[in-house]
Amino acid sequence: MVFSKRLKQWYLQNKRDLPWRSTQDPYKIWLSEIIMQQTRVEQGLPYYLRFTEAYPNVHALADAPEQEVLKLWQGLGYYSRARNLHTTAIRVSKELEGNFPDHYKELKTLKGIGDYTASAIASFCFNEPVAVVDGNVYRVLSRIFGVETPINSTSGIKEFKALAQELIDHKDPATFNQAIMEFGAIQCKPQNPLCDTCPFNDVCLALKNNQIKELPVKIKKTKIRHRYFNYLVPHFRGEQTILEERTGKGIWSGLYQFPLVETNKPVGEAELIDTENFQELVGDQNFELDIYNENEVVHKLSHQHLHTTFWTVNIDAESLESINFNDLKDYPVPVLIENFLNEFLPEDYK
Repeated sequence: MVFSKRLKQWYLQNKRDLPWRSTQDPYKIWLSEIIMQQTRVEQGLPYYLRFTEAYPNVHALADAPEQEVLKLWQGLGYYSRARNLHTTAIRVSKELEGNFPDHYKELKTLKGIGDYTASAIASFCFNEPVAVVDGNVYRVLSRIFGVETPINSTSGIKEFKALAQELIDHKDPATFNQAIMEFGAIQCKPQNPLCDTCPFNDVCLALKNNQIKELPVKIKKTKIRHRYFNYLVPHFRGEQTILEERTGKGIWSGLYQFPLVETNKPVGEAELIDTENFQELVGDQNFELDIYNENEVVHKLSHQHLHTTFWTVNIDAESLESINFNDLKDYPVPVLIENFLNEFLPEDYK
């Protein structure tokens, strides 16, 4: 079996028409790869088009305010990607005069660019024969070659990288890398792979040994942490409310949210009023508190579930820290807050 030859033949017949496949511009390749991490093409493509329209080159992205970049990223999740994207754009624009490094090792020195992204840029833009290994590639190689080493183990990462590097077409690494990722995305899918029409079904060890559902092997995930979020949605006189910026290294750093009371279990109205955060918000002002969603919204992240309740707090006062409801749309917020606003706000405010 000449693996790369079969793969390339399949790719030329089945590849999807995606905008980043018609360019060798490192900026656009980098942008597409960062956006598409942990994201399906159907979801990521509109973001790629919006970003390339708003920031047609690395200088434009570098010159944009971070808050604007986060707002454009809103809904994609894993917001550290957006912050790293902006940081790297500034470095490439200001320190490297807009030129991305043209080798894998130098690309890895840029913030937010790891093995996979560096391999993609180096091979797609500069024809360097370095193999990409993402979730799709892990799945394809583990099934066809019957590799049972866990893909999220140190030994597994090394083994799969070495195997991919051994198989890569040194004359045309860009097509090989695009092909193996595409093959995993639309042929060797996680669920219900198209084995009947697979060009490797005569040699696939997972198919032969009835291991399609067992491969690839992954070490069990970390225990899920449950957190209880109570968002206070203030309503002051004159259609005013409050948003606060999340800081620190936790989730959603740099995004905005309503004042938050986090508890270790679901709480009722009396318990909420008794919290320090609630007292800081309301003080000695007259207020009216109402629960907005009787059934908590469970927002699932990779290692934590956020059990969320929104509370409206009508306060008979004015606040110097407040903003108009009309201005909420200008702030980057987590998708959890965005979904609430889309339901809560009248059309006039959207």
